[in-house]
Amino acid sequence: MTGQTRHLVDGNELLLVPGGEERLALLVELIENALRQIDIYYYIFAADECGERVAEALIDACNRHVAVTVIVDAFGSAMTPVAFFERMVEAGVRFAYFGAHRTTRYLIRNHQKMVIVDSKRVLIGGFNCERAYFGRADDRRAWSDLGLLVKGPLAGTLQHWFDALAAWTFDSRQRYRQLTRLVRKWNPGDGKAAWLVGGPTRYASSWVRNVNADLRAGQRLDLVAAYFSPSHAMISRINQFARRGGARLITAMKSDNRATIGAARYLYKRMLRAGVAIFEYRPQKLHMKLIVIDDIVYAGSANFDMRSLFINLELMLRVEDAAFAAEARALIDDMAAHSRRITPRIYRLMSRPLRRLVWWFNYLLVGVLDYTVTRRLNLRRKKRP
Repeated sequence: MTGQTRHLVDGNELLLVPGGEERLALLVELIENALRQIDIYYYIFAADECGERVAEALIDACNRHVAVTVIVDAFGSAMTPVAFFERMVEAGVRFAYFGAHRTTRYLIRNHQKMVIVDSKRVLIGGFNCERAYFGRADDRRAWSDLGLLVKGPLAGTLQHWFDALAAWTFDSRQRYRQLTRLVRKWNPGDGKAAWLVGGPTRYASSWVRNVNADLRAGQRLDLVAAYFSPSHAMISRINQFARRGGARLITAMKSDNRATIGAARYLYKRMLRAGVAIFEYRPQKLHMKLIVIDDIVYAGSANFDMRSLFINLELMLRVEDAAFAAEARALIDDMAAHSRRITPRIYRLMSRPLRRLVWWFNYLLVGVLDYTVTRRLNLRRKKRP
């Protein structure tokens, strides 16, 4: 169901959109009402009925002389036929793949999702342009995800980020150093609402700097993480909330990748000992990324794992507003009510020695090896001559 409340923060109107059907209708409506410009980036843009519906809306926009740019990730959209995008290009869409070059840089993905219309309206979230992300709440095959509609000055700010990213993507050489410089130099500003970006830099990105600072200072934490495999240092920060004011974590019971579930479960024992309330979402596969720390909300594309924290390009909106945080927490309350609570007793029953060994291997693969190999291949320092 679409969020009932439109929140005004720093002159921007914000609307949470947790319903899949509502997100698709909103996406198409934004495209159909565009007057001048549409800029889209998706990790996955599939050629199914939902993708076709969006593609037709984009083609119609081109026929109205709206300037349309579409960028997709070369890895995430690898299964989409090239002809699907060529049809849009023939209609006038400006199209490019992010990371098309097959080098070690190919291990670094652009995981962002954003739609910007006329530099005035933005739709972001964790969802891709694919049927499974737009299903009903009772569709067990669908992903449970979240969209966020933004109207106001923030849309113009995000336009600057998209334009810089597009310039890099349409450059046939796609120089890696320029990309890391974009991430490193991004200035989110100091307002109550700010765009944060993550990416492959040697130093903490604006996304990591801000969430780290808020985790250290906050009293109460509510975290929905579809993929949860952070470092042990991050686990320590989460555990401190249990002693200060309370910590609640909702992770996936169902996913497209069983290793990510095992990696999260490997971390439960230490968190349960600290008093963190842990839930696994039952109704659907979980794909949502939502963090509430006191009166601060983070929503966007980033999972709470090593890849989303330190490797992939990510986009998160940080909002400091009590009413907006209350609505986000109410959404998490509803999710917890439809989840299985992992108590210490349940954890003992589910974590038999062999299974615990499998979970350890899952975490080693997802949270250590993938991160370490990708960082060393692409962020190693060159020796001075």
